[in-house]
Amino acid sequence: MSRPTITPADAVAEVSALGRRIAEGAKLFGEIRDADVQIATTPKDLVWSQDKVSLYRYRPLAESKGLPPVLIVYGLIGRYTMADLQEDRSLVRNLLNLGLDLYVVDWGNPSRAERFVTIDDYVDGYLAECVSFIQDQAGRERVNLLGICEGGVFTTCYAALYPADVNAMVLTITPIDFHADQVENRPGHGFINLWMRSLSPEDIDRLIESQGSLPGAFMGSVFSMMTPMRTLTKYNLDLLDALADKKKFLNFLRMEKWIADRPDHPGEAAKQWLKDLYQDNKLVENRFELSGRTVKLSDITCPVLNVFAKDDHIIPPATSRALGPKIGTQDYTELGLPGGHVGVFVGGKAQALLGSGIADWLSARG
Repeated sequence: MSRPTITPADAVAEVSALGRRIAEGAKLFGEIRDADVQIATTPKDLVWSQDKVSLYRYRPLAESKGLPPVLIVYGLIGRYTMADLQEDRSLVRNLLNLGLDLYVVDWGNPSRAERFVTIDDYVDGYLAECVSFIQDQAGRERVNLLGICEGGVFTTCYAALYPADVNAMVLTITPIDFHADQVENRPGHGFINLWMRSLSPEDIDRLIESQGSLPGAFMGSVFSMMTPMRTLTKYNLDLLDALADKKKFLNFLRMEKWIADRPDHPGEAAKQWLKDLYQDNKLVENRFELSGRTVKLSDITCPVLNVFAKDDHIIPPATSRALGPKIGTQDYTELGLPGGHVGVFVGGKAQALLGSGIADWLSARG
């Protein structure tokens, strides 16, 4: 089959069209202001704080279902704002519109001053204080936990150590078995798992102690290197395509704003995260200790909804799905969603399923 012939006139027309597109895009770029690129705009109120940690309560957007409050817990590598990136793609707004009472914990901006803060402090200290405050404010003995990524590990530990406080727990893109990527063995997936196992504990100590933290900018570059072709084309082909439509361009900028806002990870907590979990896999083997107590997954007795992304290259699905056989409850549900690590929260297909899936599941366990 012969290919169509491209004439000089066709080439000139294509170059001319590209020039117009670039000019229109440059004009649009010049008109956009920072105020147009706001993220996490769902109204909320500060209700508790300690050190650099803040607890917010979202204002209701619909009639309450009367369920126990939900506490959203994001990880330390990144911001909770991913769950509320923009109005039409916001897990937070979806849950509020479905009548849930929502809180979110913001870990703040750790600096070198927090280099000795541990996961023990985050789970037994800050997270426990947040749960206690919500219990008192809501007049409830139990709350619902919604953990995201590393935050899901925090809520998993909390549910194991304080089972009487937890009505139900939702985990999203949460690693449990940090070595399960070897079983799944999908090309391009689990790069961080492989990289961490290739380092010695002393390498990790040197990485952390150079600045007293795991720098957010450093981890941002690691995530970028995991998808090199995507990173190379994002600021030319993708950006050029986004500039053709103002709404699409604003969506592009909102994502970039979230990516750029990556806080540093406190040093000692980072050592636990990388050595105890990524290297030694202590959580799934019931050897992970916090405040002198062993975190036993079998002590988790609340209902659990485990949400994973089917094409997650950062947290491979097998690392999340390993939880099911380990916990001490028969009320365990898995929800696999299309898309990657971030796409679960901002992708169109996943958005249609995630919020309603969580709300319906919690409603059945109210």
